[in-house]
Amino acid sequence: MITNPRAPEPAAWLLLLHHLPAKPAYARVKLWRRLQALGAVAVKNSVYALPAGSQAQEDFEWVLKEIGEAGGEGLIVEARLIDGLSDEAVRAMFNSAREADYRALAKEIRAIGKDAAPAQTARLRAEAARIMAIDFFGANGREDVEARLAELTSPEPPAATTTSLVPGPGTTWVTRRNVHVDRIASAWLIRRFIDPQASFKFVPAKDYRPLPDELRFDMFEGEFTHEGDRCTFEVLLQRSSIDDPALAAISEIVHDVDLKDGKFARAEAGGIAALIDGLARADLTDVQRVEQGGALFDNLYALFSARRR
Repeated sequence: MITNPRAPEPAAWLLLLHHLPAKPAYARVKLWRRLQALGAVAVKNSVYALPAGSQAQEDFEWVLKEIGEAGGEGLIVEARLIDGLSDEAVRAMFNSAREADYRALAKEIRAIGKDAAPAQTARLRAEAARIMAIDFFGANGREDVEARLAELTSPEPPAATTTSLVPGPGTTWVTRRNVHVDRIASAWLIRRFIDPQASFKFVPAKDYRPLPDELRFDMFEGEFTHEGDRCTFEVLLQRSSIDDPALAAISEIVHDVDLKDGKFARAEAGGIAALIDGLARADLTDVQRVEQGGALFDNLYALFSARRR
């Protein structure tokens, strides 16, 4: 008996459709850079795509918030391609963008040579981790970059210390379901340094009305959430006035993983991103993600604190 091979399942894509006012011009440049950092590709004018998923949706939701703050408007659509562009063509767009990134990085590594300074090596490895985090379909060039990085000397890692603070013991802290790096790290910071008796509630991302004794974090209109180019962890750390080099180092890692802009070029960001992605893909509740992620940040904090001594 002859059977026809089963056709591959069509891919699901998230599309961000947007419009920005002509002025100020820098808003367009800022938006373009944000979308590039997320690994999104332009499939049409003012239409950007990412492979569908909870992290991609969260990334686009933050971009949508920024578009609104810039006086623009937009919407996020989950779509399956029927005609015109094929799934293969869109995947090729992603791979082409990442291959260009890998080629540029490999060229930079060759130019620096094997005797790169520790700071240079750390920056190059951080850039490689950033590219790999948005390499959704295994573009060519990754192996070449990894091999060249392996030939570089290992950089000296950064350092750190200790602190504490309290807003109101036993507060209920509310955040969105399906927690990822910023919310996991923020919950750890709250429980460990700000409010040891804190309890957490995980709610839908939209239309939640907080009770009088609740504080929201990493949510739209939350009391503690993204401000400018700072992630929620950075905002919590700054507002709590905790002066601790170990936490400052962790905040830079969380920023680089969450915002994907390479601002601090932390060499540890790629490893932390992979571990958090593992938690997100596992069959875990939000409570379990926070607990297991908290253990990860406990170990990271202990490492940075030990290096300070």
